[in-house]
Amino acid sequence: MSSKTTRLFFIDAMRAWAILMMLQGHFVDGLLDNVFRDASSTPYQVWKYFRGITAPVFFTVSGFIFTYLLIRVPQKGFHNPRVKKGLRRGLQLILIGYLLRLNIFGLFKGQLYGSFFLVDVLHIIGLSLIGIITIYLITYKNPKYLFPGILITTACLLFAFEPVYKTWEYSLIPDMVANYFTRANGSVFTIIPWFGYTALGSVLSIVFTRFKDHKYVYTWAIPLSALAGFTLIFYSSPLFVFLYKHTGLALFNQIYSNNYLFIRMGDVLVVFAAFMLIRNWVRSRTVLRIGQNTLSIYVIHFVILYGSFTGMGLYRFFHHSLNPTMTITGALVFMVACSYSALLYEKHEAVIKRKINQLGFLAWTAVEASYFFLKAYILRVIKAKRA
Repeated sequence: MSSKTTRLFFIDAMRAWAILMMLQGHFVDGLLDNVFRDASSTPYQVWKYFRGITAPVFFTVSGFIFTYLLIRVPQKGFHNPRVKKGLRRGLQLILIGYLLRLNIFGLFKGQLYGSFFLVDVLHIIGLSLIGIITIYLITYKNPKYLFPGILITTACLLFAFEPVYKTWEYSLIPDMVANYFTRANGSVFTIIPWFGYTALGSVLSIVFTRFKDHKYVYTWAIPLSALAGFTLIFYSSPLFVFLYKHTGLALFNQIYSNNYLFIRMGDVLVVFAAFMLIRNWVRSRTVLRIGQNTLSIYVIHFVILYGSFTGMGLYRFFHHSLNPTMTITGALVFMVACSYSALLYEKHEAVIKRKINQLGFLAWTAVEASYFFLKAYILRVIKAKRA
């Protein structure tokens, strides 16, 4: 990649890979019959391990891309246009996250079902972007060390103290707020510890931006990323055992007992190294477009699989009922259908948005007309009774 190129193609390719892995992961996990979930099966173990990588990669890449765009503009602090765009984007993602859990039939009954208040990946990414902006605004006068320093410290603390705060109860705060911190009510992701991956992605972006014009940036970045990744995967657990034996702190033993956060960060770094290594072979226009339209793909997959708005999704009709052949075939078709639909939407986005705005205007006009008609009718009835 030329140093003059501002678009990081390997990041778009990583996003494409992550969203496709998410599509098949959600499809297989939701529809494969429990009879075929054999923990002793090597293919199933491999699939399950790689499925576990998807979310950390997605969160890390989100932090990387957002920070890359945030710090490459010359304006600083509140004058940085990316601050306002980022806040708007963060709130937009949170809003879309809630809308995808909305059930219109419940609204007709005047009800908001409990699932509406559960927190998913969009909520956490949106809130994480706002968190990165907050740290940026606090540290922008000393961005070289303070900004990445606070980010990496926050991530390490969130990962290290996960055994402690995962036992906390949030009964004293409303469920809508508590769902951002605990999975007890059914939330899929929580801001702690998942903000840690977004923060680390932000740190990687800062480091990469500082050296991206260096002639040998990839020559150094690839082996260093791979080395750091494999070190976390294979040696982070022994490190916590060592620390526990020599300090006696129970926290280190608790981290070792369920050391998925640091290991998954190692997986992410290895994936980064792999995509940097093949960066010149992943410039397919289709692949890059998929990576640039992950939000649309996510929304479409949520509607088809989980039945957003209506509850009529594949999950409702085929939940844990398909055999492996049907599941694999269906997953492939599902991946193609969601990606193709998103790219089709991108191609006709302007026309679709214009039609939606026109329909919205017509609907609002109809509401206003109905209001004035009803008001006039009520006034006539009141006048007639007085007469």
